[in-house]
Amino acid sequence: MAKDSYTYALGRRKSATARVRLTSGKGAVTVNGKTAAEYFADSKYLLAKLEQPFAVLDQTNKFDISVVVSGGGHDGQIEAIRLASAKALAIFNEDYKSTLKRADLLGRDSREKERKKFGLKGARKQRQFTKR
Repeated sequence: MAKDSYTYALGRRKSATARVRLTSGKGAVTVNGKTAAEYFADSKYLLAKLEQPFAVLDQTNKFDISVVVSGGGHDGQIEAIRLASAKALAIFNEDYKSTLKRADLLGRDSREKERKKFGLKGARKQRQFTKR
């Protein structure tokens, strides 16, 4: 990889969108200008999810990741970042694709929030039925 070349990928989950730039480096993760630990408040669960694509490939601390993420909550954002970084790794090296696919990291979870319908309290909840 050249000095300032990078691999770009986009990931989405619920209402979160993550744009990832993958460069060779020492494992620094930057999310919206902050370190990942600072952005996700040192949550071990979320940071472990973030490292999943790299751990599956035994490529931990070999890439620097720069992420711009928007929308959703922390969990949706982490899922979007995880998908985007897995996609970027698959673009970077085609050999990684089968391993990432077997680990279920390249599939997009298409579940979205269902819209509220007219005349109802929510997406499906109705007013209580009264018989008399």
